[in-house]
Amino acid sequence: MTSLPAGWYKDPADPSTQRWWDGDGWLGKALPADATPPDGPPPAEEEEPAAAPVTPAAPGVPSGPAAVQPAQPPGWASPGPPPGSQPPPGWTPPPAGWTPPPAGWQPPPGGMPPQGWTPPQGWTPPQGWTPPPGWAPPPGWTPPPGHQPSPGQPPAGSQQPPPGWQPPPGWTPPPGWTPPGGTPPPAGWAPPPAGWTQPPAGWQPPPGWAPHAYAYQVEARPHGQPLAGLGRRLVARLVDIVAVLILNVLVNGWLAYQWWLEVEPVFRATMADPFATPDPVSARSSYLILTMLVVATALWFAYEVPALANSGQTLGKRLLQVKVVKLENTDQLGFGRAFRRWARLGMWTPLWSCYGLGFVAQLVDSGSVLFDQKLRQALHDKSAATVVVAVPPGRPEQPAQATTPDHADDSTGGKR
Repeated sequence: MTSLPAGWYKDPADPSTQRWWDGDGWLGKALPADATPPDGPPPAEEEEPAAAPVTPAAPGVPSGPAAVQPAQPPGWASPGPPPGSQPPPGWTPPPAGWTPPPAGWQPPPGGMPPQGWTPPQGWTPPQGWTPPPGWAPPPGWTPPPGHQPSPGQPPAGSQQPPPGWQPPPGWTPPPGWTPPGGTPPPAGWAPPPAGWTQPPAGWQPPPGWAPHAYAYQVEARPHGQPLAGLGRRLVARLVDIVAVLILNVLVNGWLAYQWWLEVEPVFRATMADPFATPDPVSARSSYLILTMLVVATALWFAYEVPALANSGQTLGKRLLQVKVVKLENTDQLGFGRAFRRWARLGMWTPLWSCYGLGFVAQLVDSGSVLFDQKLRQALHDKSAATVVVAVPPGRPEQPAQATTPDHADDSTGGKR
């Protein structure tokens, strides 16, 4: 039995006409679709025998007036759209003489539903039913409310990706997503961590943002060169300190001797009686200390700034095969940028006499490289927009200059 109440409806065999449906079958003669039907069923005398030959009834199907259109089996949808609704795109009326299949009829294996067919409301496939290979629902089809796909089957309307398909870059599956049955996950895929939530609709990453979840950490290579390791940079700085110390011994030696003459009596008195109050040192010794620190600063400047400005390498950097380069290109640093890089670190040297304040500032500057994991820039590198890279051993080959023969300007080619 169908839930359609008795009344006048469009004839599914001929949508341009309407007939009376009594709940079990069609009765009476068809009327034009735009005509006003009478109230109630048509008179019995209006029925006429069907002119077309009657299709033999299937075994068990009753014959008679109600057999003109057999009753539809439970769950079978009418071939036409419900009254008052528009037919789906591509729907065509069935041919003349078409009759619905008997109760319990099932489509043959591999059979396809007619174009535009939709299951009736509340219909669900039988337990264990699987679609035939290659079958896909028609465009726009949606499963009825409450329908659940069979275990191991993808949701209705989904299609298997073609062979070799890979998700777009940066794509992450939603929470709880698992690949369809038989589909391996993409290479490198891993389930999201606990507590991960999908970003809201319309979310865009900020400028310069790089995905970090499930992504490989790629080391920066400025101008195609690897960053210099922290160990090599430390050894190179120690070599430079030794070189500057040797220069200070040669230049500041006489000043250091004069300073020792000023503080020697106070030192010997303190060593003889550690608990006695020592005499204050002379003001001349303080001036000598400040002068030596200024001279040491000048020697450090003369040792490092010209070398970095021209080649980007001091003696220690050359021995350890590291080089200071610009961030934007590989041109020479120049005096201005080399001075800015050195000044951020070297100009603190005269303040060593102020309770070691200058030494602490230099130590903080040098240790700031540990907090920049991307480019390994210390504060003096950031102020000059420079970066320290590792260079291969040996000098780069200079391009060969073309030699001009002596007789290049001779029109005879030197045959005179």
